[in-house]
Amino acid sequence: MKHFLSVALSGALALGLGAGAGHAQTTWDMPTPYGDSVFHTQNIMQFAEDVAEATDGGLSITVHSAGSLYAHPEIRDSVRRGLAPIGEILMSQLANEDAVFGVDSVPFLAASYEDAARLWQASRNQIAAKLADQGLTLLYAVPWPGQSLYVTEEVTSTKQLQGVNFRAYNTATERLAQLMGAVPTTVEAGDIPTAFSTSRIEAMITSPSTGVSSQAWDFVGHYIDTQAWLPKNMVFVNTRAFDALPADQQEALIEAAAEAELRGWEMSVAETEDKIATLEENGMQVHQPSGQLASELREIGETMTAEWQKAAGPEGELILDNYARN
Repeated sequence: MKHFLSVALSGALALGLGAGAGHAQTTWDMPTPYGDSVFHTQNIMQFAEDVAEATDGGLSITVHSAGSLYAHPEIRDSVRRGLAPIGEILMSQLANEDAVFGVDSVPFLAASYEDAARLWQASRNQIAAKLADQGLTLLYAVPWPGQSLYVTEEVTSTKQLQGVNFRAYNTATERLAQLMGAVPTTVEAGDIPTAFSTSRIEAMITSPSTGVSSQAWDFVGHYIDTQAWLPKNMVFVNTRAFDALPADQQEALIEAAAEAELRGWEMSVAETEDKIATLEENGMQVHQPSGQLASELREIGETMTAEWQKAAGPEGELILDNYARN
């Protein structure tokens, strides 16, 4: 995976500028959506430390985690308007306004870390261009662990999910449930335990991190490691704020971002392994998808990829062509 990441990171490093002599003292507030215990936030805190060290304190980033400065849906606009110079969001949060931002949330298009890295390499320039049109400069992106199935009994075919109340939390998971023959039921992450205990849902697809935080072992006994998609968080900066920095601080910011991206991917892999181990320690059985299930899910993925490509238009087609060539 490091090979793919090193290539993908070349786009970020290409933004680096020659060091200059400026030493302006600048402090930035950075809103993020997730709490301090989440590896994305921990990675951002290290990123902020690296920037401060590289600039001898000339650029200081204060991280405001858990939506304490701006709520998740407000962060992009707060950075775009210059209310905060830098921020982090879930990339697919913007998919409703432009399907290109949802490329990493198309089920079974990239169902492993290596494929997710190749997909990021194939789509990064388009994502960066979309953000640039909004006055934002992309710094880096890091995936969550892959989304996998939680079920009451081992599932070897989607036929076993027909008629099952299946948790949905966005358009993609609703469509996925429909294509599997399940009944999509909207449930937010914080409501998962109650939804299972009252039989509102009987199965779900989510990350091992969410499975652990919701103590899924209290309601289901099987985890099927589909890694259906690996949604990413992205960090971006207000372009005018970036351009106002001295050249050496711009370079330090870009270099720290490249390091944060590589480190964050490695942290995500470690998070996956750790949380799956926790599921097992609490009595859940962990399975790889059966051949039949994998084949059926690939067919569903092909359908949803075609639907996404149609919504994304020529840019979507370009991304998929780039992905196929990588």
